[in-house]
This record gives sequence, structure tokens and C-alpha cells, in this order.
Amino acid sequence: MNVGDRIKMRRKEIGMSQTELAEKVGSTKQNIYKYENGIITNIPSDKIEAIAAALAISPGTLMGWENNKPSLPSNVTLIDFPHLQRIPILGRIAAGVPIYAEENIEGYTYTDLNGGAEYFGLRVRGDSMDAARIHDGDIVIIRRQDIVENGEIAAVLIDDQDATLKRFSRHGDIVTLMPQSTNPVNQPFVYNLKETAVKILGLVVKVEFRPQ
Repeated sequence: MNVGDRIKMRRKEIGMSQTELAEKVGSTKQNIYKYENGIITNIPSDKIEAIAAALAISPGTLMGWENNKPSLPSNVTLIDFPHLQRIPILGRIAAGVPIYAEENIEGYTYTDLNGGAEYFGLRVRGDSMDAARIHDGDIVIIRRQDIVENGEIAAVLIDDQDATLKRFSRHGDIVTLMPQSTNPVNQPFVYNLKETAVKILGLVVKVEFRPQ
């Protein structure tokens, strides 16, 4: 049973229509239908919290993580996901503050990636990586590490300002951040490490596509 099944089951259990649920969470009946039928599987964490509140259950119950689950038909087995971890989604990274500072965090998502590593999400802004199927509004999951191989897609912080997402290449003191874009406006950035601070934040390991 997935989260869409649990939304549908709980909604029907309390006698709420899709339209009523949509109004309560600031969405549309069409989106609720897509959530319940698995058409949209990457439900944003803020919507999970809003849906859970509207259905009078906890987000953990809705996700299948807690024991206080709604009653199930005898022929249905509820599957737990004990290995998922909650990670922060960063918007613009403010200069001069720790990466996980509150002002950088715009929400949370969940990942089933290896719990032994440290991850964060970064919301994509712009079309500089659209040819790599990373689009504006998508969330990329980053594994924290300070070294990547040439040609890998990394989140990089320039002069302690905004993070950028590009293919990374370094030769001596010269770092090139290469877009992978269908838009010719996007051009490579080249930095000399003797003049500019270039810090690797981590490696892109997963993309959560924005629902269309």
C-alpha cells in the first residue's frame, strides 16, 4: 500500500470527498485524484502535512511509518518504510551562514538512499541543466562530499554566495562549471581558484521531478 492508497482509504473512512479534501489543502480535485491513483507519486512534504491535518492523522501515519494506523480491510497489508530519512530542501543559500541555517531551508523531503551518508535537497532554478533532465522547480538530492570526479554533476558554492548546479571540471587551479542546456544563453563559468573561492557541496545522486 502506498501513500495514495492511504489518502484514499482515510478520506473514504471519514466520509470526505476529493473536492472537500482539495479545498482543505489548497489544491485541486484533479491533483487529489492523481495522488490517490499514483499518477503523482512525489507529493511535496508540505502537501503531505496539509493532507494529514485535513484527514486528522499524523504525517507519519499517512506515510505508513507509525503504529497508530487507520483500520485496514482484512485483505490489505500496510507496508512500512523504515529506511526513509527526512532531509532539508534548501532554496537560495544565504551568504555567511551555515548551509543548514533556518533561513536556507524551505521545506523537507524524504529519501530511501543510504542512511550512512548525509543528504540535502536543492531546488533547481533555471534551465541550465535541462538537457540532463533537470528542470526548473525540480528537487535534486545531493550527497554531501567535498570531492567529485570531473564531469559529474555537483552543487557548488561560489564565493560563499548562491549554490549552482553544473558539471564540474578541474584542471590545476582552473575550475569549469559546465551547463547542460538546450538554451544557448547558458554558457560555462570558468574560475581561477587563486582568485575565487569554489566549494563543492556535494554530488547529485537523485532528481525528484516537479509534478506537471
